[in-house]
Amino acid sequence: MASRSTKMPDNFNIYHLLKGALPLESSDEAMDRSDDETNPQYQGLTGLRNLGNTCYMNAVIQCLCSVSPLVEYFLSGRYTASLNKEDGEIATAFAYLMNDMWLGDFDCVSPEVFRLVIGERYPAFIKKTQQDAQEFLIYVLNELHEALKKTSRRRNQGTSSSAWESRGCVGESSIITRLFEGHLSYDIMCLECQTTTYKNEIFTVLSLPIPYETECSLEECLECFFQQDILTWNNQINCSCCGIKTDAAVRASIAKAPKIVIFHLKRFDCQGSYKKKLKTDIYYPLNNLDLSSYIYPLFRKNPKYSLFAVVNHFGDLDGGHYTAYCKHPPTQSWYNFDDSQISEIPDPSVQTSAAYLLFYSSQAFSVPVKNQNG
Repeated sequence: MASRSTKMPDNFNIYHLLKGALPLESSDEAMDRSDDETNPQYQGLTGLRNLGNTCYMNAVIQCLCSVSPLVEYFLSGRYTASLNKEDGEIATAFAYLMNDMWLGDFDCVSPEVFRLVIGERYPAFIKKTQQDAQEFLIYVLNELHEALKKTSRRRNQGTSSSAWESRGCVGESSIITRLFEGHLSYDIMCLECQTTTYKNEIFTVLSLPIPYETECSLEECLECFFQQDILTWNNQINCSCCGIKTDAAVRASIAKAPKIVIFHLKRFDCQGSYKKKLKTDIYYPLNNLDLSSYIYPLFRKNPKYSLFAVVNHFGDLDGGHYTAYCKHPPTQSWYNFDDSQISEIPDPSVQTSAAYLLFYSSQAFSVPVKNQNG
């Protein structure tokens, strides 16, 4: 199998490498794909070498590699116009990796440079220990946003309405917010005086509870997330009208639906020393997922979504393995990405009880284009 590995000494200046000095493989190190494999139908079908318990990283990268608008943004070089040069190592490494995976001549590449730069910011990811794919995904999306946003102010991850409104006022925007960012609105009603207040929250990933242990549907997980809850005891609110702590009813809805919505199925239950993985068989549709009942009527522009990627987790909490199922934009076929191994799978095989992260899009993806005018 043709592959590429970029080894660097510990004291190597990574950003110097990323600014244009990325060493290319020697002719005796790499083996090019055949001429037949360089046509568009093979672009984006590149495995990732496991660097030691990095299957969680490889699975997430493969799913992001299936987001055509994101890939095209990096392949075209448009990201350089927004890149924060003082904080752009992770975004630049991601751009190089996307280029290798979509335009390279290799069946498999090593994500070592990307792992090194993100490990400088988050040391847990440089260790050869299993990590949570959902946490890694959130870190990557946040770092890409920070490097590519149009404002210099740090991203506020608070959940208060003032934080959300403040962020909107300054126009903090990036390719990440344009594709992945949604807004939740919480209606909170005091059960004593019936006064309703509102709280807004930004999200890029929705973590959904799993209501049953044996089997359920994604729609049932959504119903559980968006159902009305009663806040009582230690969760009471401070009602400004009553002047005391009171019980309250709270219900969430989507105020702004993202173009791409990512669902995190909460399979891992960790409470103190108690650990458990829910192996519930969850049915999720490949097409026409209708979110209209959870979106404010005024904002129901694209309520139906189609699945394009899945991160799977096999095994238990203490020892498991991540893979990805991704829909290949050029061929519209589904593929299983298991580190360096890639295989085509039929549509029914995409449904699995190992699903952990689900990626849905409200728009069909086209094939990413490297060069664009303007």
